[in-house]
Amino acid sequence: MDKRILVPTDFSKNALNAARYALNLYKEIKCEFYFLNVFRLDSYSTDNLLIPEPGSAEYEAGKTRSEEELDKLLDILKLHHDNLKHSYHTISKFNFLAEALKQIIDEKDIDLVVMGTQGATGVKGQIFGSNTVNAMEKIRKCPVLAVPEDVRFSSPKEIVFPTDYKTAFKRKELGYLIEISKMHGTAIRVLYIAKNAELNDEQINNQKLLGDILGNLNHSFHTLSKKDVSDGLTGFVESRDSDMIAFINHKHYFFSSIFSKPLVKEIGYNATVPILALH
Repeated sequence: MDKRILVPTDFSKNALNAARYALNLYKEIKCEFYFLNVFRLDSYSTDNLLIPEPGSAEYEAGKTRSEEELDKLLDILKLHHDNLKHSYHTISKFNFLAEALKQIIDEKDIDLVVMGTQGATGVKGQIFGSNTVNAMEKIRKCPVLAVPEDVRFSSPKEIVFPTDYKTAFKRKELGYLIEISKMHGTAIRVLYIAKNAELNDEQINNQKLLGDILGNLNHSFHTLSKKDVSDGLTGFVESRDSDMIAFINHKHYFFSSIFSKPLVKEIGYNATVPILALH
């Protein structure tokens, strides 16, 4: 079956950039792209219990606007990405973004979500738009790739994979990382950041397991003795000019330490590499 990729869009430049990144990243693979726009209506707010019904003039006008913008988006994309391996679908929903994403992921059996990291507002300080961080935290059924606004696609040469080696790795969780590495000949740099850089026996076993899973892919292991994970990761990525960060989004402290405000500021606003949250 073709790979199914969901790309939410608010028709901002940033969302367009994420769409283009996805089309380029998977240009050699047969894919179905689903472009989702979640439309809102001016008269409806969470305080207002009267939800506009399909069929009402206001709802239909909102849906028509959304569908027209989605058609324009496809026209723009087809100008530059006329790829016979790709097919495009559009979905227009009146809903909250998080709910709409969950629903479409289930209904369409989506393999990957690709999002831009800033909504149309581009509020400084809300770097990774809260929508994107929410999606990365809440979506558990498929990976999420977040693409910063200023990143132009180039075939990724190096992906940094931060880990604490505290949980055993599963081949399935690493599938997308391995696939990107194979498609683009991308090197994987496994990074362990801790104040005490010594590994215990369990961590050593997990490191060996990871090496077995990555097999003959170009990969290497790196250690940084630093207390602050976010600083260490940012410094490593910037010093090597790496192209992407990928991590497994287990429900434990690692996610919150990576997406603590300082890192979100540094990586999301200034720096600038796509982030792949694996499951």
